Amino acid sequence: MAAAKPENLSLVVHGPGDLRLENYPIPEPGPNEVLLKMHSVGICGSDVHYWQHGRIGDFVVKKPMVLGHEASGTVVKVGSLVRHLQPGDRVAIEPGAPRETDEFCKIGRYNLSPTIFFCATPPDDGNLCRFYKHNANFCYKLPDNVTFEEGALIEPLSVGIHACRRAGVTLGNKVLVCGAGPIGLVSLLAAKAMGAAQVVVTDLSASRLSKAKEVGADFILQISNESPQEIAKKVEGLLGSKPEVTIECTGVETSIQAGIYATHSGGTLVLVGLGSEMTSVPLVHAATREVDIKGVFRYCNTFQSQMKKCMSRIMNSQNRGHTPFPEILQLQPVPRSMERDAIFREVWLWKGNTAQVWTSRMWTPAQR
Repeated sequence: MAAAKPENLSLVVHGPGDLRLENYPIPEPGPNEVLLKMHSVGICGSDVHYWQHGRIGDFVVKKPMVLGHEASGTVVKVGSLVRHLQPGDRVAIEPGAPRETDEFCKIGRYNLSPTIFFCATPPDDGNLCRFYKHNANFCYKLPDNVTFEEGALIEPLSVGIHACRRAGVTLGNKVLVCGAGPIGLVSLLAAKAMGAAQVVVTDLSASRLSKAKEVGADFILQISNESPQEIAKKVEGLLGSKPEVTIECTGVETSIQAGIYATHSGGTLVLVGLGSEMTSVPLVHAATREVDIKGVFRYCNTFQSQMKKCMSRIMNSQNRGHTPFPEILQLQPVPRSMERDAIFREVWLWKGNTAQVWTSRMWTPAQR
């Protein structure tokens, strides 16, 4: 009896609220590509947004799209021109791969290329599937001491590293991180790894702030009904002076305003969180104090040299019996159907014919 053909079960969004598990063909890698058997794939807020709303800004789901871009897996086949990888290699996947060598690639800022391929950004398919092909130059071998789960979370950590690099975080800096969600936490970890002396993290949620304290925040500040100026004064009081760097991870207008008021004259505010297209900010206040305001779009050049340094420092600063990424807590089965109100997040693992997920959220989708 012939062996059963391997399935390529994929999580596919068709439109707002329309999420399906479908069997896709197993792709054949091109000359500069590798075929990967996926092991761990994180669920980003963007994946949830595409599922629930079918779009993020100008990126609209117009045809079925496989979700997932925070991923790691094992090489099973290499293209004819690939020399640095071989079957059996464990890799982390950088989801953004330039399609052409344009002006942005030439200056090392390929993340700004308007034609870049990026997993799970319309119209490009992601990698929350069993088999996936990718540009081999954007697949990075994992050290033996880094698990698949940690490898998948190199992608969100890259956002924090890129934000800190854009902000110029360096030894001895005082840093304000606005927002204690996953991106706020990885920004905190990256800032500490890059030498920040003190970091204060703000959020509305006491539980999130508790987690920020657990992973290295020197100070936490729970926001209630304070004005942006009052928040800035509290931050200054905690740190003893205004922070040279503010990393804004919420996209909320009042938080951006507080970040501008809080940042030291001559300092830098980076905008990581994306909110409304039009936002009211105290621009004159920033201009007259020469507070630089910089945007952050994904990341570039983070998965190799800088990543190795930061991963090493972060791993060494944690108890190796626990992952440094606190959202990951336990395994549970993933059913084959999900209700609209199911909350799913974190790392999916393919185990034989069963999908499993590492999660810290409770969810109760209908079972078939």
